[in-house]
Amino acid sequence: MSLEVIKNGNPFGAHRVIEPRDVLPQPAQKIDNNLSRIWDNELLIDVQFLNIDSASFTQIKNDVGADDEKIKARILEIVGDRGKMHNPVTGSGGMLIGTVNTVGEKLKETCPLKEGDRIVSLVSLSLTPLAIEEILEVKKETDQVKVKAKAVLFENSLYAKLPEDMPETLALAVLDVCGAPAQTARLVKQGDTTVIIGAGGKSGILCAWEAKRRAGVTGRIIGVEYSDAGVASLKALGICDDVVKLDASDALTCYDTISTLTDGKLADVIINCVNIENTELASIMMCRDKGVVYFFSMATSFTKAALGAEGIGKDVDMIIGNGYTAGHAEIALNVVRESNDIRKMYEKLYV
Repeated sequence: MSLEVIKNGNPFGAHRVIEPRDVLPQPAQKIDNNLSRIWDNELLIDVQFLNIDSASFTQIKNDVGADDEKIKARILEIVGDRGKMHNPVTGSGGMLIGTVNTVGEKLKETCPLKEGDRIVSLVSLSLTPLAIEEILEVKKETDQVKVKAKAVLFENSLYAKLPEDMPETLALAVLDVCGAPAQTARLVKQGDTTVIIGAGGKSGILCAWEAKRRAGVTGRIIGVEYSDAGVASLKALGICDDVVKLDASDALTCYDTISTLTDGKLADVIINCVNIENTELASIMMCRDKGVVYFFSMATSFTKAALGAEGIGKDVDMIIGNGYTAGHAEIALNVVRESNDIRKMYEKLYV
């Protein structure tokens, strides 16, 4: 079947929005995922893997259980209803690995990609038109889904060519969270005391490595983990100066522990990487006045963070996790290039 090509698409993808009108694809309730046609400023991608956002995948598993077929059915239901993998509960999506099928005529003038290139999307699935023909496999332990599908990236969409020095699923896992270590690199300064909540997770490990590099020998990195296994694996890596077992939803215990560790000074920077709700106050309370709290987690509630800080009279700068920072892909990939221990851990989990 020949591919219909339409001219003059909006660079931000607004031409794909069905409901409500006059919004962009991310906040839209439904977008057009008819991929038998593309606009001349779109990239048509043959999709092999979806990396579902951790908060979204956790919510789906908690809702339908661990059965693969039920997880598949829920993903297909969401994509069928919305035209994209945009979890209506968490509001988050994920990213994809695929092969460039078609480069729109208008994009050929400026786009470095060609048909057959292997890429990772660096924009959320919550704004990406997606049509799934079949879900081939669900990898619950890594939040990855093997699919036969097609997707569209818009003129202004971000992507990265797959690196040649690592397996595809490893690159996907790293690039899925590449905004977090890049923001960490921007926020952590020489000598800072930094707390990483969820430091043993996929994004947390990369943040801890980057924080250690930026804080230097005069800085201090405190890794917070919930499980005994997470604490053990984090200690084995040797990235953090201190590793503590804490429930990040227990704000008072978190505050007492970090206050004791720092002789009451608290942390200069808090990086929150966990995928559960109700960790806003713990993050804020562990931070000193005039310090910085970075919420990378998509489970974060802006309302709880803002009103919580106000309620306890805490003067901190709060940053909502932006998945994009200039150079974020290379910063994250370089962590697994530089640390053999982190690479081995990631390969064990994701390859």
